[in-house]
Amino acid sequence: MDWKPDRKSKTPIYKQLAMYIENGIADGTFPPDKLLPSERGLAKQFDINRSTVVAAYDELESNGIINRNRGSGTTISKDIWGMAKKRIPSWNRYIEAGSFLPNMPVTQRIHKELAETKLINLASGELSQDLFPMASLREITSNRSFIGTLGYDHPQGNEILRETLAAHVKKCREIETNASSILITSGAQQALHLVVQCLLKPGDAVAIEDPSYHYSLPIFKSAGIKTCYLKVDKDGLNPNDITALYKKHRIKMIFLNPIFQNPTGTLLPEEQRRKILKLSSEYGIPVVEDDPYSLTPFTGKRMRTLKSMDVNGNVLYISSLTKIIASGLRIGWIIGPKSVIERLSDAKQQVDFGHGSYSQWIANDFLESKNFESHITSLVKQLEERRDQIVKSLQILLKDQVEFTIPQGGIHIWCRIKKEHSEIQLLEESIKRGVIYVPGATMGSEKGFVRFTYAREKEENIHEGIKRFADALASIKN
Repeated sequence: MDWKPDRKSKTPIYKQLAMYIENGIADGTFPPDKLLPSERGLAKQFDINRSTVVAAYDELESNGIINRNRGSGTTISKDIWGMAKKRIPSWNRYIEAGSFLPNMPVTQRIHKELAETKLINLASGELSQDLFPMASLREITSNRSFIGTLGYDHPQGNEILRETLAAHVKKCREIETNASSILITSGAQQALHLVVQCLLKPGDAVAIEDPSYHYSLPIFKSAGIKTCYLKVDKDGLNPNDITALYKKHRIKMIFLNPIFQNPTGTLLPEEQRRKILKLSSEYGIPVVEDDPYSLTPFTGKRMRTLKSMDVNGNVLYISSLTKIIASGLRIGWIIGPKSVIERLSDAKQQVDFGHGSYSQWIANDFLESKNFESHITSLVKQLEERRDQIVKSLQILLKDQVEFTIPQGGIHIWCRIKKEHSEIQLLEESIKRGVIYVPGATMGSEKGFVRFTYAREKEENIHEGIKRFADALASIKN
Protein backbone atom coordinates (compact mmCIF):
# COMPACT_ATOMS: atom_id res chain seq x y z
CA MET A 1 0.00 0.00 0.00
CA ASP A 2 1.64 3.24 -1.12
CA TRP A 3 -1.29 5.51 -0.18
CA LYS A 4 -0.77 8.24 2.43
CA PRO A 5 -3.28 10.74 3.82
CA ASP A 6 -2.90 14.23 2.42
CA ARG A 7 -3.06 16.31 5.59
CA LYS A 8 -3.04 19.58 3.67
CA SER A 9 -6.08 18.68 1.58
CA LYS A 10 -9.48 20.23 2.31
CA THR A 11 -10.98 16.75 1.93
CA PRO A 12 -11.31 15.12 5.40
CA ILE A 13 -8.88 12.25 5.95
CA TYR A 14 -11.69 9.76 6.57
CA LYS A 15 -13.10 10.57 3.11
CA GLN A 16 -9.65 10.16 1.55
CA LEU A 17 -9.33 6.76 3.23
CA ALA A 18 -12.83 5.69 2.16
CA MET A 19 -12.05 6.65 -1.44
CA TYR A 20 -8.74 4.77 -1.32
CA ILE A 21 -10.44 1.60 -0.07
CA GLU A 22 -13.27 1.92 -2.59
CA ASN A 23 -10.74 2.29 -5.43
CA GLY A 24 -8.75 -0.62 -4.02
CA ILE A 25 -11.84 -2.82 -4.12
CA ALA A 26 -12.44 -1.82 -7.75
CA ASP A 27 -8.86 -2.50 -8.90
CA GLY A 28 -8.40 -5.72 -6.91
CA THR A 29 -6.04 -4.40 -4.23
CA PHE A 30 -8.62 -5.71 -1.76
CA PRO A 31 -9.84 -9.13 -3.01
CA PRO A 32 -13.54 -9.86 -2.48
CA ASP A 33 -12.81 -13.20 -0.78
CA LYS A 34 -10.63 -11.74 1.99
CA LEU A 35 -11.29 -9.65 5.05
CA LEU A 36 -10.54 -5.96 4.85
CA PRO A 37 -7.87 -4.65 7.26
CA SER A 38 -8.98 -4.04 10.85
CA GLU A 39 -9.69 -0.55 12.13
CA ARG A 40 -6.75 -0.76 14.51
CA GLY A 41 -4.44 -2.06 11.79
CA LEU A 42 -5.30 0.73 9.34
CA ALA A 43 -4.93 3.37 12.06
CA LYS A 44 -1.45 2.11 12.93
CA GLN A 45 -0.36 1.65 9.31
CA PHE A 46 -1.31 5.16 8.20
CA ASP A 47 -0.64 6.90 11.54
CA ILE A 48 -4.19 8.20 11.87
CA ASN A 49 -6.78 8.08 14.65
CA ARG A 50 -8.86 4.95 14.90
CA SER A 51 -11.97 7.17 14.90
CA THR A 52 -10.94 8.32 11.41
CA VAL A 53 -10.90 4.73 10.20
CA VAL A 54 -14.28 4.11 11.86
CA ALA A 55 -15.72 7.12 10.01
CA ALA A 56 -14.30 5.83 6.69
CA TYR A 57 -15.80 2.38 7.24
CA ASP A 58 -19.12 4.02 8.25
CA GLU A 59 -19.09 5.86 4.92
CA LEU A 60 -18.39 2.69 2.94
CA GLU A 61 -21.01 0.71 4.84
CA SER A 62 -23.65 3.38 4.29
CA ASN A 63 -22.95 3.21 0.56
CA GLY A 64 -23.43 -0.57 0.53
CA ILE A 65 -19.79 -1.27 -0.33
CA ILE A 66 -18.78 -3.24 2.79
CA ASN A 67 -20.36 -5.36 5.50
CA ARG A 68 -19.24 -5.10 9.12
CA ASN A 69 -19.87 -8.14 11.26
CA ARG A 70 -18.95 -7.98 14.92
CA GLY A 71 -16.54 -10.77 15.75
CA SER A 72 -15.85 -11.84 12.17
CA GLY A 73 -14.38 -8.70 10.63
CA THR A 74 -15.16 -6.40 7.73
CA THR A 75 -15.87 -7.82 4.28
CA ILE A 76 -16.62 -6.49 0.83
CA SER A 77 -20.32 -6.57 0.04
CA LYS A 78 -21.28 -9.39 -2.31
CA ASP A 79 -23.99 -7.14 -3.71
CA ILE A 80 -21.70 -4.16 -4.16
CA TRP A 81 -23.80 -2.59 -6.90
CA GLY A 82 -26.83 -2.46 -4.64
CA MET A 83 -29.13 -4.57 -6.80
CA ALA A 84 -30.77 -6.32 -3.88
CA LYS A 85 -29.12 -4.87 -0.79
CA LYS A 86 -31.01 -2.40 1.37
CA ARG A 87 -28.78 0.62 1.87
CA ILE A 88 -28.67 2.84 4.91
CA PRO A 89 -28.29 6.62 4.61
CA SER A 90 -24.81 8.13 4.41
CA TRP A 91 -25.23 10.04 7.64
CA ASN A 92 -21.79 11.67 7.46
CA ARG A 93 -22.74 13.24 4.14
CA TYR A 94 -25.96 14.58 5.60
CA ILE A 95 -24.10 15.95 8.63
CA GLU A 96 -21.62 17.79 6.44
CA ALA A 97 -24.30 19.10 4.08
CA GLY A 98 -26.47 20.72 6.76
CA SER A 99 -26.73 24.51 6.68
CA PHE A 100 -26.67 24.83 10.48
CA LEU A 101 -22.97 24.82 11.26
CA PRO A 102 -21.42 23.08 14.29
CA ASN A 103 -19.48 24.82 17.03
CA MET A 104 -15.76 25.40 16.56
CA PRO A 105 -13.75 22.18 17.17
CA VAL A 106 -12.07 23.73 20.23
CA THR A 107 -15.48 24.67 21.66
CA GLN A 108 -16.74 21.13 21.03
CA ARG A 109 -13.65 19.77 22.78
CA ILE A 110 -14.23 21.98 25.82
CA HIS A 111 -17.87 20.90 26.09
CA LYS A 112 -16.90 17.23 25.73
CA GLU A 113 -14.18 17.43 28.38
CA LEU A 114 -16.49 19.20 30.83
CA ALA A 115 -19.18 16.57 30.29
CA GLU A 116 -16.89 13.57 30.64
CA THR A 117 -13.97 14.61 32.87
CA LYS A 118 -13.72 16.11 36.35
CA LEU A 119 -11.78 19.34 35.83
CA ILE A 120 -11.41 22.67 37.58
CA ASN A 121 -13.80 24.64 35.41
CA LEU A 122 -12.59 28.12 34.50
CA ALA A 123 -14.32 27.87 31.12
CA SER A 124 -18.10 27.72 31.57
CA GLY A 125 -19.85 31.08 31.48
CA GLU A 126 -22.32 30.24 34.22
CA LEU A 127 -22.73 30.44 37.97
CA SER A 128 -21.79 27.58 40.25
CA GLN A 129 -24.71 25.87 41.94
CA ASP A 130 -23.85 27.32 45.34
CA LEU A 131 -24.58 30.77 43.87
CA PHE A 132 -28.09 29.75 42.83
CA PRO A 133 -30.86 30.95 45.21
CA MET A 134 -31.85 27.36 45.90
CA ALA A 135 -33.71 27.99 49.19
CA SER A 136 -35.91 30.64 47.61
CA LEU A 137 -36.61 28.54 44.51
CA ARG A 138 -37.49 25.52 46.68
CA GLU A 139 -39.87 27.69 48.69
CA ILE A 140 -41.65 28.74 45.51
CA THR A 141 -42.09 25.17 44.25
CA SER A 142 -42.97 23.75 47.68
CA ASN A 143 -45.21 26.34 49.27
CA ARG A 144 -46.88 28.26 46.45
CA SER A 145 -49.61 27.02 44.17
CA PHE A 146 -48.85 26.85 40.47
CA ILE A 147 -51.27 29.34 38.93
CA GLY A 148 -50.27 28.98 35.28
CA THR A 149 -51.49 26.68 32.55
CA LEU A 150 -49.77 23.52 31.37
CA GLY A 151 -51.12 24.06 27.88
CA TYR A 152 -49.60 26.30 25.24
CA ASP A 153 -49.14 29.82 26.57
CA HIS A 154 -49.17 33.15 24.74
CA PRO A 155 -46.74 33.11 21.77
CA GLN A 156 -44.71 35.93 23.36
CA GLY A 157 -44.55 34.18 26.71
CA ASN A 158 -46.69 34.28 29.83
CA GLU A 159 -48.31 37.70 30.11
CA ILE A 160 -47.90 37.89 33.89
CA LEU A 161 -44.15 37.24 33.57
CA ARG A 162 -43.86 39.82 30.79
CA GLU A 163 -45.58 42.41 32.99
CA THR A 164 -43.25 41.50 35.85
CA LEU A 165 -40.23 41.84 33.55
CA ALA A 166 -41.45 45.24 32.36
CA ALA A 167 -41.55 46.38 35.99
CA HIS A 168 -38.18 44.73 36.70
CA VAL A 169 -36.29 46.40 33.84
CA LYS A 170 -37.82 49.78 34.74
CA LYS A 171 -36.75 49.50 38.38
CA CYS A 172 -33.37 47.81 37.96
CA ARG A 173 -32.24 48.84 34.46
CA GLU A 174 -34.14 52.12 33.82
CA ILE A 175 -35.80 50.72 30.69
CA GLU A 176 -39.31 51.86 29.84
CA THR A 177 -41.35 49.14 28.10
CA ASN A 178 -44.55 47.11 28.34
CA ALA A 179 -45.60 43.48 28.12
CA SER A 180 -46.51 43.68 24.42
CA SER A 181 -42.93 44.69 23.56
CA ILE A 182 -41.33 41.69 25.30
CA LEU A 183 -40.71 38.16 23.99
CA ILE A 184 -39.70 35.39 26.41
CA THR A 185 -36.96 33.16 24.98
CA SER A 186 -35.00 30.10 26.02
CA GLY A 187 -32.05 32.15 27.21
CA ALA A 188 -30.18 34.91 25.40
CA GLN A 189 -28.73 32.59 22.78
CA GLN A 190 -32.13 31.70 21.35
CA ALA A 191 -32.89 35.41 21.24
CA LEU A 192 -29.77 35.99 19.13
CA HIS A 193 -30.71 33.16 16.78
CA LEU A 194 -34.18 34.61 16.27
CA VAL A 195 -32.81 38.06 15.51
CA VAL A 196 -30.31 36.72 12.97
CA GLN A 197 -32.76 34.36 11.28
CA CYS A 198 -35.71 36.75 11.11
CA LEU A 199 -34.24 40.21 10.63
CA LEU A 200 -31.23 39.55 8.39
CA LYS A 201 -30.75 37.80 5.05
CA PRO A 202 -27.80 36.00 3.40
CA GLY A 203 -25.22 38.49 2.20
CA ASP A 204 -25.97 41.13 4.84
CA ALA A 205 -23.03 42.53 6.79
CA VAL A 206 -23.12 43.08 10.56
CA ALA A 207 -20.67 44.47 13.08
CA ILE A 208 -19.58 42.48 16.12
CA GLU A 209 -16.96 43.18 18.75
CA ASP A 210 -13.51 41.60 18.51
CA PRO A 211 -12.99 39.85 20.83
CA SER A 212 -16.50 38.87 21.82
CA TYR A 213 -18.75 35.96 22.67
CA HIS A 214 -20.54 36.57 19.37
CA TYR A 215 -17.24 35.90 17.57
CA SER A 216 -17.40 32.26 18.73
CA LEU A 217 -20.94 31.65 17.50
CA PRO A 218 -21.49 29.96 14.11
CA ILE A 219 -24.99 31.46 13.78
CA PHE A 220 -23.84 34.28 11.50
CA LYS A 221 -21.99 31.99 9.12
CA SER A 222 -24.87 29.48 9.13
CA ALA A 223 -27.19 32.26 7.99
CA GLY A 224 -24.78 33.53 5.32
CA ILE A 225 -24.12 36.77 7.23
CA LYS A 226 -20.81 38.61 6.79
CA THR A 227 -19.26 39.67 10.11
CA CYS A 228 -17.17 42.84 10.37
CA TYR A 229 -15.14 43.51 13.49
CA LEU A 230 -15.09 46.37 15.99
CA LYS A 231 -11.83 46.21 17.93
CA VAL A 232 -12.29 46.15 21.72
CA ASP A 233 -9.53 47.04 24.19
CA LYS A 234 -9.46 48.05 27.87
CA ASP A 235 -11.35 51.24 26.98
CA GLY A 236 -14.03 49.51 24.95
CA LEU A 237 -14.54 50.18 21.25
CA ASN A 238 -14.08 53.30 19.13
CA PRO A 239 -17.47 54.47 17.77
CA ASN A 240 -15.70 55.95 14.74
CA ASP A 241 -15.02 52.37 13.63
CA ILE A 242 -18.77 51.97 13.14
CA THR A 243 -18.74 54.83 10.64
CA ALA A 244 -15.86 53.23 8.74
CA LEU A 245 -17.62 49.85 8.59
CA TYR A 246 -20.88 51.41 7.47
CA LYS A 247 -19.22 53.32 4.64
CA LYS A 248 -17.25 50.29 3.50
CA HIS A 249 -19.71 47.41 4.03
CA ARG A 250 -23.12 49.04 4.60
CA ILE A 251 -23.53 47.09 7.81
CA LYS A 252 -27.16 46.28 8.63
CA MET A 253 -26.89 45.66 12.37
CA ILE A 254 -24.51 46.12 15.32
CA PHE A 255 -24.17 43.48 18.07
CA LEU A 256 -22.77 44.82 21.34
CA ASN A 257 -22.19 43.67 24.93
CA PRO A 258 -21.34 47.09 26.44
CA ILE A 259 -21.46 46.30 30.17
CA PHE A 260 -18.70 44.03 31.55
CA GLN A 261 -18.18 42.64 28.09
CA ASN A 262 -17.61 38.94 27.48
CA PRO A 263 -14.69 38.15 27.37
CA THR A 264 -12.75 41.34 28.19
CA GLY A 265 -14.83 42.45 31.19
CA THR A 266 -14.67 46.05 29.94
CA LEU A 267 -17.32 48.68 30.60
CA LEU A 268 -18.02 50.86 27.57
CA PRO A 269 -17.87 54.51 28.76
CA GLU A 270 -21.17 56.35 28.73
CA GLU A 271 -19.88 58.95 26.30
CA GLN A 272 -19.07 56.22 23.78
CA ARG A 273 -22.47 54.63 24.31
CA ARG A 274 -24.16 57.93 23.50
CA LYS A 275 -22.10 58.32 20.34
CA ILE A 276 -23.05 54.80 19.21
CA LEU A 277 -26.73 55.65 19.66
CA LYS A 278 -26.23 58.84 17.69
CA LEU A 279 -24.58 56.93 14.83
CA SER A 280 -27.36 54.32 14.97
CA SER A 281 -29.93 57.07 14.41
CA GLU A 282 -27.83 58.83 11.78
CA TYR A 283 -27.40 55.70 9.64
CA GLY A 284 -30.60 53.88 10.60
CA ILE A 285 -28.68 50.84 11.89
CA PRO A 286 -30.31 48.79 14.68
CA VAL A 287 -28.18 47.94 17.71
CA VAL A 288 -28.64 44.56 19.41
CA GLU A 289 -27.60 44.96 23.05
CA ASP A 290 -26.70 41.74 24.84
CA ASP A 291 -26.82 42.50 28.57
CA PRO A 292 -26.18 39.57 30.93
CA TYR A 293 -24.13 41.42 33.58
CA SER A 294 -25.45 44.93 34.25
CA LEU A 295 -26.77 43.91 37.70
CA THR A 296 -23.32 42.73 38.85
CA PRO A 297 -21.19 45.89 39.36
CA PHE A 298 -18.68 45.57 42.21
CA THR A 299 -18.68 49.35 42.74
CA GLY A 300 -22.35 49.46 43.71
CA LYS A 301 -22.95 52.02 40.96
CA ARG A 302 -26.01 51.39 38.79
CA MET A 303 -25.11 50.63 35.18
CA ARG A 304 -26.97 52.43 32.39
CA THR A 305 -27.82 50.12 29.52
CA LEU A 306 -27.88 51.31 25.94
CA LYS A 307 -31.60 50.57 25.90
CA SER A 308 -32.20 52.89 28.86
CA MET A 309 -30.52 55.71 26.87
CA ASP A 310 -32.36 54.89 23.62
CA VAL A 311 -35.00 57.53 22.84
CA ASN A 312 -35.59 56.55 19.19
CA GLY A 313 -36.33 52.83 19.51
CA ASN A 314 -33.12 51.77 17.75
CA VAL A 315 -32.01 49.17 20.31
CA LEU A 316 -33.13 45.54 20.53
CA TYR A 317 -32.39 44.58 24.13
CA ILE A 318 -31.53 40.99 25.06
CA SER A 319 -31.02 39.72 28.60
CA SER A 320 -31.68 36.66 30.75
CA LEU A 321 -31.73 35.22 34.24
CA THR A 322 -28.90 32.80 33.38
CA LYS A 323 -26.06 34.85 34.87
CA ILE A 324 -27.94 36.17 37.90
CA ILE A 325 -30.28 33.38 39.05
CA ALA A 326 -29.80 29.97 37.40
CA SER A 327 -28.86 28.81 33.91
CA GLY A 328 -31.26 25.86 34.08
CA LEU A 329 -34.34 28.09 34.23
CA ARG A 330 -33.71 28.98 30.55
CA ILE A 331 -35.45 32.34 30.86
CA GLY A 332 -34.31 35.09 28.53
CA TRP A 333 -36.09 37.95 26.80
CA ILE A 334 -35.99 40.44 23.94
CA ILE A 335 -37.36 43.97 24.23
CA GLY A 336 -38.04 45.88 21.03
CA PRO A 337 -40.66 47.47 18.79
CA LYS A 338 -43.96 45.60 18.90
CA SER A 339 -43.85 44.72 15.18
CA VAL A 340 -40.39 43.17 15.59
CA ILE A 341 -41.42 41.25 18.70
CA GLU A 342 -44.44 39.82 16.88
CA ARG A 343 -42.23 38.70 13.98
CA LEU A 344 -39.76 37.01 16.32
CA SER A 345 -42.61 35.50 18.32
CA ASP A 346 -44.06 33.94 15.18
CA ALA A 347 -40.69 32.34 14.39
CA LYS A 348 -40.25 31.05 17.94
CA GLN A 349 -43.70 29.47 17.84
CA GLN A 350 -42.70 27.60 14.67
CA VAL A 351 -39.68 26.20 16.50
CA ASP A 352 -41.06 25.25 19.93
CA PHE A 353 -44.69 26.47 20.32
CA GLY A 354 -43.61 28.89 23.02
CA HIS A 355 -41.75 28.73 26.29
CA GLY A 356 -42.40 26.24 29.10
CA SER A 357 -44.99 27.59 31.54
CA TYR A 358 -43.52 26.00 34.68
CA SER A 359 -40.15 27.75 34.52
CA GLN A 360 -41.90 31.02 33.64
CA TRP A 361 -43.99 30.71 36.80
CA ILE A 362 -40.91 30.12 38.98
CA ALA A 363 -39.07 33.03 37.37
CA ASN A 364 -42.03 35.36 37.83
CA ASP A 365 -42.51 34.50 41.50
CA PHE A 366 -38.82 34.91 42.29
CA LEU A 367 -38.54 38.27 40.50
CA GLU A 368 -41.57 39.49 42.46
CA SER A 369 -40.35 38.17 45.82
CA LYS A 370 -38.50 40.11 48.50
CA ASN A 371 -35.66 37.61 48.12
CA PHE A 372 -34.61 38.83 44.67
CA GLU A 373 -32.78 41.97 45.81
CA SER A 374 -31.05 40.20 48.71
CA HIS A 375 -29.96 37.44 46.34
CA ILE A 376 -28.42 39.95 43.91
CA THR A 377 -26.60 41.68 46.77
CA SER A 378 -25.20 38.35 47.99
CA LEU A 379 -24.34 37.22 44.46
CA VAL A 380 -22.37 40.36 43.65
CA LYS A 381 -20.45 40.10 46.93
CA GLN A 382 -19.47 36.49 46.23
CA LEU A 383 -18.53 37.22 42.62
CA GLU A 384 -16.32 40.07 43.81
CA GLU A 385 -14.59 37.73 46.26
CA ARG A 386 -13.94 35.25 43.47
CA ARG A 387 -12.73 38.05 41.20
CA ASP A 388 -10.31 39.13 43.93
CA GLN A 389 -9.10 35.54 44.30
CA ILE A 390 -8.35 35.03 40.62
CA VAL A 391 -6.55 38.38 40.42
CA LYS A 392 -4.45 37.46 43.47
CA SER A 393 -3.67 34.01 42.07
CA LEU A 394 -2.65 35.42 38.70
CA GLN A 395 -0.39 37.97 40.38
CA ILE A 396 1.26 35.38 42.65
CA LEU A 397 1.56 32.42 40.28
CA LEU A 398 2.09 34.08 36.90
CA LYS A 399 3.48 37.49 37.95
CA ASP A 400 4.88 39.25 34.88
CA GLN A 401 3.91 36.40 32.51
CA VAL A 402 0.40 37.80 31.98
CA GLU A 403 -1.32 41.13 31.44
CA PHE A 404 -4.93 41.83 32.34
CA THR A 405 -7.36 44.57 33.33
CA ILE A 406 -9.23 43.92 36.57
CA PRO A 407 -12.98 43.70 35.74
CA GLN A 408 -15.37 45.81 37.82
CA GLY A 409 -18.29 43.42 37.34
CA GLY A 410 -19.40 40.35 35.43
CA ILE A 411 -17.77 36.92 35.59
CA HIS A 412 -14.80 36.94 33.17
CA ILE A 413 -11.19 38.04 33.18
CA TRP A 414 -9.25 38.39 29.91
CA CYS A 415 -5.51 37.70 30.04
CA ARG A 416 -2.74 38.16 27.53
CA ILE A 417 -0.05 35.51 27.83
CA LYS A 418 3.29 37.18 27.09
CA LYS A 419 5.09 33.93 26.33
CA GLU A 420 4.80 32.69 22.75
CA HIS A 421 2.90 29.43 22.69
CA SER A 422 0.59 27.16 20.75
CA GLU A 423 -2.95 27.71 22.07
CA ILE A 424 -3.91 24.11 21.35
CA GLN A 425 -0.82 22.74 23.07
CA LEU A 426 -1.38 24.95 26.12
CA LEU A 427 -5.01 23.85 26.36
CA GLU A 428 -4.03 20.17 26.08
CA GLU A 429 -1.33 20.53 28.74
CA SER A 430 -3.82 22.30 31.01
CA ILE A 431 -6.44 19.59 30.55
CA LYS A 432 -3.83 16.95 31.41
CA ARG A 433 -3.25 18.79 34.68
CA GLY A 434 -6.98 19.01 35.43
CA VAL A 435 -7.98 22.57 34.55
CA ILE A 436 -9.88 23.98 31.58
CA TYR A 437 -10.52 27.50 30.26
CA VAL A 438 -11.36 29.18 26.94
CA PRO A 439 -8.49 29.92 24.51
CA GLY A 440 -8.69 33.49 23.26
CA ALA A 441 -8.65 32.59 19.56
CA THR A 442 -12.18 31.19 19.85
CA MET A 443 -13.39 34.67 20.79
CA GLY A 444 -11.21 36.96 18.74
CA SER A 445 -8.83 37.39 15.86
CA GLU A 446 -5.78 38.22 17.98
CA LYS A 447 -3.64 35.39 19.35
CA GLY A 448 -2.10 34.96 22.77
CA PHE A 449 -5.12 35.48 25.04
CA VAL A 450 -7.15 33.29 27.41
CA ARG A 451 -10.50 33.82 29.12
CA PHE A 452 -10.91 32.65 32.68
CA THR A 453 -14.39 32.56 34.23
CA TYR A 454 -14.42 32.91 38.01
CA ALA A 455 -18.13 32.31 38.67
CA ARG A 456 -18.02 28.53 38.30
CA GLU A 457 -15.54 27.58 41.07
CA LYS A 458 -14.99 28.52 44.72
CA GLU A 459 -11.89 30.48 45.75
CA GLU A 460 -9.75 27.49 46.69
CA ASN A 461 -10.44 25.81 43.35
CA ILE A 462 -9.74 29.04 41.48
CA HIS A 463 -6.28 29.26 43.03
CA GLU A 464 -5.54 25.61 42.31
CA GLY A 465 -6.80 26.03 38.74
CA ILE A 466 -4.46 28.95 38.07
CA LYS A 467 -1.61 26.96 39.62
CA ARG A 468 -2.27 24.09 37.22
CA PHE A 469 -2.48 26.51 34.31
CA ALA A 470 0.85 28.06 35.36
CA ASP A 471 2.41 24.58 35.45
CA ALA A 472 1.05 23.88 31.95
CA LEU A 473 2.45 27.15 30.63
CA ALA A 474 5.84 26.43 32.18
CA SER A 475 5.94 23.04 30.45
CA ILE A 476 5.77 24.62 27.00
CA LYS A 477 9.10 25.47 25.37
CA ASN A 478 9.47 28.60 23.27
